[in-house]
Amino acid sequence: MITIQKVELAEADKLLVLSKDTFYEFFAHLNDPANMEAYAAVAFTTQSMLDQLNNPDSEFYFAVDENTILGYLKLNFNDAQTEFQDKNAMEIERIYVSGEHHGKRIGKKLLDFAIGIARYKQFNHVWLGVWEHNYNARGFYEHNGFEVFGSHDFLLGDDRQTDLLMKKVI
Repeated sequence: MITIQKVELAEADKLLVLSKDTFYEFFAHLNDPANMEAYAAVAFTTQSMLDQLNNPDSEFYFAVDENTILGYLKLNFNDAQTEFQDKNAMEIERIYVSGEHHGKRIGKKLLDFAIGIARYKQFNHVWLGVWEHNYNARGFYEHNGFEVFGSHDFLLGDDRQTDLLMKKVI
């Protein structure tokens, strides 16, 4: 049975490994290795993970099945939001599920959990950014009621990419 558990500070190393592994699993084959390494050198450090876990306006959750971590979720509120700082919104910054566990509806469970938190905290909407070329993720979010409302640049090394901004009113 899959459960969703808040990530504790003591689990920073597990989160760091999962974050880096899933990022490479899904994007390395689509990007220049030097750009992947340049991004990883900044994004996937112990200090970066500890800073994020210590931010009171960010929360991480693991999807777990019998002590096996299948994926994770990162939520941002208030000033931790990467784009807007909208006090009436919550950002879903990351939903990643290990490839070997795709097709088991774990991403849907994490998304539903995130929306439940947004409702509990009485936000008006949730939003996220998704790479314009990540067609599977875009379709998943569209199927779950998200609509594109803008875009922003995402710098992967020296490669300027475009993330579509999507939101769902709740």
